Amino acid sequence: MRVVQFSLVRPRGRPEPEALLEVWPTLADVAEATARVGVETTVIQSFHRDVALRRNGVLYRFVAEPALPGRPTGLDPWRLARAARAATPDVIHVNGLDFAWHTRVLCGLDVPVLVQDHATSAARLPRLARWGLGKAAGLAFTDVDQARPILARAGLPTDLPVFAVPESSTRFAPGDQDAARTIMGVGGDPVVLWIGRLQAKKDPLTMLQAVELAAARLPDLRVWCCFHEAPLLDEVRARIAASPALSRCVQLLGRRPRQEIEQLCRAADIFLSTSRFEGSGYALIEAIACGAAPVVSDIPSFRALTGGGAIGALAPVGDAESFARALVALASRPRGSQRRAVIDHFQRTLSFQEVGRRLAEIYRVLAEARR
Repeated sequence: MRVVQFSLVRPRGRPEPEALLEVWPTLADVAEATARVGVETTVIQSFHRDVALRRNGVLYRFVAEPALPGRPTGLDPWRLARAARAATPDVIHVNGLDFAWHTRVLCGLDVPVLVQDHATSAARLPRLARWGLGKAAGLAFTDVDQARPILARAGLPTDLPVFAVPESSTRFAPGDQDAARTIMGVGGDPVVLWIGRLQAKKDPLTMLQAVELAAARLPDLRVWCCFHEAPLLDEVRARIAASPALSRCVQLLGRRPRQEIEQLCRAADIFLSTSRFEGSGYALIEAIACGAAPVVSDIPSFRALTGGGAIGALAPVGDAESFARALVALASRPRGSQRRAVIDHFQRTLSFQEVGRRLAEIYRVLAEARR
């Protein structure tokens, strides 16, 4: 089985290939995951110059493609298509539903094309999405329910195959919880972790209301908040300052480096997210990998990543009282067995081994359907 995976977002500046693979780890991680399960994997990356390298069983072809200044995509899909044809793939895997022009050209190679969602905006341009995706052999989402509004708005065939697979996994791993708390200087009973932008889509104000309600039952509750973009920071700070419970419970940590995020995930008992929409949920995957039980919004991607709430708890979007009840309920469960169940769930359903296995299965289905 030979597969070409496409990354069509042009990196900013003129990075070296090896440096790009380090700052975009998912690009390499997913390709290596499929290579490890026996798929001959080539990655084609839109780039500022032509270069090839082989690493960990994957061939990376960086293909020069002209681009408009400031635009994230290139202007010569035929050049990338020629590179794909040279690899004689059985399946082409395009990352992102928003590359209509490139996807349409790649579909002309008479090879089944799988197009995977990465927090798409394709539904905003239904005619362009219909033209670009109309000849795709299949679509992939974290959860199949995410495909329905796009299929409906774009007028795509309702029988177009849609597959469920996580966008990626994580290199984060479980560690000693007490040691992580000491390293990071965090505590609480329970220790709750929030990772996400302070913006309307992440709904931090519902999070604060839920914490305030839960704190009446959990006086030692502590919430540690990591974020980088923060358009609602002033509102969040004002809400915390106006509440004695929140002033006691919530710590705003701001931006933290990756190694500290991993330690915080190990330190946490519970991972909390009140997001209204997510294409996937990388922070959630990282927290689960480290054993933090999720209390998250009942949205399609989070349902898929938590096994329908098999670990942790799901709460309706915007429902602070339901989030508060879930926090109290999880805090009362035996922590050790809960942590082991969360880690086991990750290893069985969200690890790179499982992502690679699932993608290989999808590739086989598409290749056999074309024969």
